[in-house]
Amino acid sequence: MIKNYIKTAFRTLVKNKGFTAINILGLALGLATCLLIVFYVVDELSYDRYNVNADRIYRVNEDLKLGDYKVQYAVAMPPLAKTLINDFPDVENAVRIKRAAISIKKGDEYLPENNVVFADPSVFDVFTLPLIYGDKATLLKDPNTIVISASAALKYFNKLNVIGQQLTIPNYGSLKITGVIKDIPRQSHFYADFLMAMISWPDSRTNEWLRSDYNTYVLMRKGADYKKLEASFPQLLRKYSGQEMQKAVGMSIDDFEKKGSYFKMSLMPLTDIHLHSNMTGELGVNGTTQYIYIFSAIALFILIIACVNFMNLSTARSASRAREVGVRKVLGSPRKYLIAQFLMESVLVTFAATLIAVIAAVLILPAFNNLSDKNIVIDTPTLSWLVPALLIEILVVGFLAGAYPALFLSAFKPVNVLKGKLTGGFKGGGLRSFLVVFQFAVSIFLIIGTLVIYTQLKYMQSRDVGYNRDQVLVIQNAWELNNRAKIFKQEIQQLPGVVNATLTGFLPTSANRNTSVFFKDATKDPKKSIFPQAWHVDNDYIKTLGMTIVKGRAFSAQMPTDSNALVINETAAKFLAFTDPINKTLYKQDGNTMKPFTIIGVVKDFNFTSLRQNITPVVMQLDYDNGNLAIRVQTANLPNLLSQIENKWKAIAPSAQFKYSFMDADFEAAYRTEQRMGQLFIIFTSLAIIIACLGLFGLAAYAAEQRNKEIGIRKVLGASVANIVTMLSADFIKLVFIAMLIALPVAWYMMHQWLQNFAYRVGIHWWILAIAGIIALSIAFITVSFQSIKAALTNPVKSLKSE
Repeated sequence: MIKNYIKTAFRTLVKNKGFTAINILGLALGLATCLLIVFYVVDELSYDRYNVNADRIYRVNEDLKLGDYKVQYAVAMPPLAKTLINDFPDVENAVRIKRAAISIKKGDEYLPENNVVFADPSVFDVFTLPLIYGDKATLLKDPNTIVISASAALKYFNKLNVIGQQLTIPNYGSLKITGVIKDIPRQSHFYADFLMAMISWPDSRTNEWLRSDYNTYVLMRKGADYKKLEASFPQLLRKYSGQEMQKAVGMSIDDFEKKGSYFKMSLMPLTDIHLHSNMTGELGVNGTTQYIYIFSAIALFILIIACVNFMNLSTARSASRAREVGVRKVLGSPRKYLIAQFLMESVLVTFAATLIAVIAAVLILPAFNNLSDKNIVIDTPTLSWLVPALLIEILVVGFLAGAYPALFLSAFKPVNVLKGKLTGGFKGGGLRSFLVVFQFAVSIFLIIGTLVIYTQLKYMQSRDVGYNRDQVLVIQNAWELNNRAKIFKQEIQQLPGVVNATLTGFLPTSANRNTSVFFKDATKDPKKSIFPQAWHVDNDYIKTLGMTIVKGRAFSAQMPTDSNALVINETAAKFLAFTDPINKTLYKQDGNTMKPFTIIGVVKDFNFTSLRQNITPVVMQLDYDNGNLAIRVQTANLPNLLSQIENKWKAIAPSAQFKYSFMDADFEAAYRTEQRMGQLFIIFTSLAIIIACLGLFGLAAYAAEQRNKEIGIRKVLGASVANIVTMLSADFIKLVFIAMLIALPVAWYMMHQWLQNFAYRVGIHWWILAIAGIIALSIAFITVSFQSIKAALTNPVKSLKSE
């Protein structure tokens, strides 16, 4: 029986090639898109789950409120990890990780490396880092030792077994390789090719409890409740931080909290970090659940649209299948057999569409990886869930998409069918109209979403961020020059085409940040404090970056007193609430005394974090920092100037690699995630519209076929092509108008909510809604008009010759 169902279904599908092609193509497009989105979502949700003990690992976070200023940190104090192990039996182990940047000698040059961390030996007990070579019991326990990844071993030695080999690193000397690990999976919230012994970092042995520099993770014992450990943190802070707090701000933790401030610690599950954490001091760039929800919804909508196409086209063909149903029933076929027959057709279409979708998804996957910055591969673990999921999808989609057509077609009464009472009608139009409205409502929603995202991205790229990022060359590893960096800057400033240069570790487009506490007087009252970004700059910083002084003046080499001066941003000035901040004094803890600083200028606010966040207070002070050299250039021959700068670099540091970027490119990179998401949104929206149009195209074709004789009669009676096209298009255009009325307010509300994630954002203007409506109407009209014009141009003799 099943064999007969399959054979009959196959013959029917082959007989109706146009219907079959539209259905298979629509479903294949929808399923391929869904597959890619599922790959993306699964990849995002799988972060850090490669760790065997992922469900028992937690990161320590800190929350600080000082006066009105609040900040969250992903780092903790140096002695915390050891204290947690010693004082809390529920803690099985703990590890500290600190991000670093180094250069490693290879041949005659030094290559910069950014995937570097300092780590405690316990990193191999807390995290799952499979060892290829080395003795786990001794890894990272001795100073000047390092563990490297397989990729790093091949890069520097062209082999994996490099135990005992040396890596030469400026400022650290020669480090002995004691272990080689497998590459850390990309689905990790941090990635490292080089793990250096934490004991080699002098600051790691400090016992300070008011400094937070280390990403700290705890491994809880099986069955232990991390909430109990979290509840003990306030007492732990009072025990170990109390004296330092008294010394720093002149009061106990209890008094500190009574004045409205607080310092808290909390635990975050390891598997929540990637999608739920965006704090200061993250080890890498994390994702967001927002895009997971958005793309999951798009995948669901696209799949529904593809299924709706099948249902619409199947019921629209009711007239052409009615006589077949009538004859089968007269010959004694029960309704359940007819339902089974129609469901088999649906399952076959879904199977063919799934096969095409899988092939398409595999072929498109490399381009999708490149666009989404992923490294998704279809390996054995992926196939273990993908194959069963596809089999279930074929059955579920096949039955869901085919259920209504099967029930609808099998319900025809043979007496009415054989009398021809159904051939002139278009039964089931109410549901079809509803489904068309649903399709286009979703499409209009996606069009509006795309326009809003695109507009916001353009705004982010063109907004005045408070500094001029154009034509600024950034030498990223100026720190390798050590005390020769100042000489290098002076030589660069003499080159033709160089406007100015500044030596600093703090740039608006860099990730380096530093916070400090300043007080309005020497009493250390938290209510009179400010907790700003404290940036070390030189005299040329403000001029080089094209910042604007709105009050007072910038730093000057002609003013020796500027060594104790500050330039603050407008937000800091508002926070301090001075009537006029110029020449006012701020105090900062310096050993046992409070050191005074005089405010000499206020700089216009500039964005140094994502436009999702408000600008926070910034305090600049003169201090030597050779992290980067930013050079403002103005030349028609940039390659020649770059060559001259590189020659100056080689003259001072012949073995160090010349590593540079341009500030405008660094700025673009900071918003690359939003740009990628915007591009993906545009692609998915386009696919949804194409799928909806395929269904509308098919419906229009069958509508024209159903009204074939009516069109012939109208043409004989003098109707023009325009009249007939208008008549056939009107019903569909009405449905699109209804879809607009539903989609416009929903889309406005949802995108308004999305924009609230940005501190600096565009508004949803009326023209965005208007453009979305016009696009939807135009697409629908063009799609329907193609079939309408074709029907209108048909010779009426052909449609009426049988009458």
